[in-house]
Amino acid sequence: MDEPLSPTPIKGALQSTIPIEPIQLQGWVRTRRDSKDFSFIELNDGSCLRNLQIIAKNTLPNYAALQRLTTGASISVRGALVASQGKGQKWEVVADKIDIVGGADDTYPLQKKGHTPEFLREIAHLRPRSNLFGCVFRVRSRLAFAIHQFFQERGFVYVHTPIVTGSDCEGAGELFRVTTIDCDYTKDFFARQTYLTVSGQLEAEAFALALSRVYTFGPTFRAENSNTSRHASEFWMIEPEMAFCDLNGNMDLAEEIVKYLITDVRKCCPEEMELFAKFVDKELLARLDFVVERAFQRISYSDAVDLLRKSGEKFEFPIDYGLNLQSEHERWLTEKHFKCPVTVFDYPKEIKPFYMRLNDDGKTVAAIDLLVPGIGEIVGGSQREERLDMLEENMRGHKMDPADYKWYLDLRRYGTVPHSGFGLGFERMLMFITGVSNIRDVIPFARTPGSAEF
Repeated sequence: MDEPLSPTPIKGALQSTIPIEPIQLQGWVRTRRDSKDFSFIELNDGSCLRNLQIIAKNTLPNYAALQRLTTGASISVRGALVASQGKGQKWEVVADKIDIVGGADDTYPLQKKGHTPEFLREIAHLRPRSNLFGCVFRVRSRLAFAIHQFFQERGFVYVHTPIVTGSDCEGAGELFRVTTIDCDYTKDFFARQTYLTVSGQLEAEAFALALSRVYTFGPTFRAENSNTSRHASEFWMIEPEMAFCDLNGNMDLAEEIVKYLITDVRKCCPEEMELFAKFVDKELLARLDFVVERAFQRISYSDAVDLLRKSGEKFEFPIDYGLNLQSEHERWLTEKHFKCPVTVFDYPKEIKPFYMRLNDDGKTVAAIDLLVPGIGEIVGGSQREERLDMLEENMRGHKMDPADYKWYLDLRRYGTVPHSGFGLGFERMLMFITGVSNIRDVIPFARTPGSAEF
């Protein structure tokens, strides 16, 4: 009886320096072409971008069946990893056994040709098998790891905040309700109105005021009826919160993590990044290196508005003090004026949530938005209002009842300290690093208005 072999990832086989005999591989057929006495099978198991060529000789007992293999079929291969005699690859496998695990008929939609992103969104369950999306989701995995690595190296504690919440953190009312009934919420499952969270920030503040430095990383939800390329109804957020930290410390950390994540992915995913630079955005690598190598510009909201007014640029949306900056304004600042990432701070209090600290001028709050070329806002944060009386006043100004947030006010009642934090949109960071322009293409199964398939 043959000794069972542990499957070798194709990535590991391709990186081999010494031929290994025998080797066991499993994966999916990308292409097959036949010669006189053997067939060439391009195999991929998802561990890397490149395929591994399998040579199937006509002496194999099931060679006739192997000649009918089509793209998408899954096989298990045993054979010798040898130096390749052909061009384009260093290694290949000469098979002594190939088992067909699962066939694929002619309806398999991922044939060897170009496919549009729109078509691939319709087959989101199969698109990770394509080169582009295999690269996107391997980079997504690495980026998630790098986020945890960044915070763990700096002594942050990872906190799991609830997905079901009774708080509207942003005060925008764009929430998904969680209910088991249609009317009286006192008789509902949680005996009150509850929602899918838009942010873990409020709960993170509670832990920061006990453990000093914490971060959350999880799904958030926004019932915003927006069909832009930058918005999704379900997305992931990274939210660090730091006690004894002012706005300057907050900006320092936000700028540091952006550079750290770019550097990590550039180092750990070179093949994937080369594919993005070749087929998605030819200026991608130069832009990312530019961001890493240069200091971020910092400018107040008021000064940013003045620059935009005097720019002579024709914007679709109006620019005036007291209005939110739109994506076109943010991109003008980063791409045309400063030509580098920009951190905008001190926004008018009327356009920001209740929890942001009121500045001494009584008109602005200690808020930040970090803007990057190609995307616009990628980080939003603030120093939090640590003064009990001011926080209660802010709540009333936003037509909120302080009694609904007693636990949050307790954090200011018992040992309050200055603290700050921000939210980094995971998918927007992924868009920036990959050059992929639509958020639907960096999420495994996108949730957008009118669409919750798969």
